[in-house]
Amino acid sequence: MLKDKIDAGLLERFEAGLDPLNPHLSKISAKIIGYGEMSTIFVISHPGQESIAYKRMPIFRSSDEMEAYERIFEEYNTGLRNIGINVPESASARVIPDKGNRVIYNAQERLLSASIGNALIHKLDENSVRLLFLCVLRDLKKVFACNRARPSLTFGIDGQISNWAMKDYREGKPVTEKTELFYIDTGTPLIRKDGVEQLNPELFLRSTPSFLVWLIRLLFLEEVMTRYYDFRKVTIDLIANFYKEQRPDFIPMLIETANRFFAGEETQSGIAPITEKEIISYYREDATIWRVYLAFRKIDRFLHLKILGKPYIYILPEKIKR
Repeated sequence: MLKDKIDAGLLERFEAGLDPLNPHLSKISAKIIGYGEMSTIFVISHPGQESIAYKRMPIFRSSDEMEAYERIFEEYNTGLRNIGINVPESASARVIPDKGNRVIYNAQERLLSASIGNALIHKLDENSVRLLFLCVLRDLKKVFACNRARPSLTFGIDGQISNWAMKDYREGKPVTEKTELFYIDTGTPLIRKDGVEQLNPELFLRSTPSFLVWLIRLLFLEEVMTRYYDFRKVTIDLIANFYKEQRPDFIPMLIETANRFFAGEETQSGIAPITEKEIISYYREDATIWRVYLAFRKIDRFLHLKILGKPYIYILPEKIKR
């Protein structure tokens, strides 16, 4: 079991020796393989750890917060599996530093990087990308069909192509309409019970610069927390993400495929056709927001380290290609 492979002592030593500004210079080496808004995903260069992808979440201020998150994380993974979504084996571990926020390390079975959606779309032809996209839509359909059938317990999901991986991947294996996928972004467990979000929304603000918290809370938090419960918005976000992944050439085909899907096998959802104008507008706005947000986080890091003489606990990407 994955849980048995987690070395709690190693994680404590890793956290203690971590240099968030220069993670490659940390006492225990690690390879960063992805970034989230609140977290960093990496592989620890240590015997027995090569098959584990860790997501570091240094956002917790009490044991109660950690317990609540771990409970929701487990419920989310179990819930998606029950719906019919393939989720890699996962577990979590706590690290409580001498100073600063408490940290949860989410561990997940590491998949081949070539099997991840944003790598696949650079190797597949257009028809194979269309089939991959259809497989994603059909998995998303399982989630939103369940939400419609059981409105008292609903699940949010981030459908971006980088959150999916081809199951049983091997080089040259063709994509078909029956290709099975893994959903790998379970670290932000979005669950509503009777319309109430179970994940504390304030956790999303922990990594936000203090001088921006009020603005993010006022203008963006509600929208970010709700978009992943709307099938149409999730699909728009998924298609627009192909700009970020440097494959805008596929977008007209993706729009046509999505509209055919919603007019055909998903007609019961009553989703209006998606337009290219919507995709362009959405992407420009989203890209601007996250570009500015990252810039302000870097300012906040400078203030912590150079002006206030305080540690900055988050690892930031130097540049995100959009």
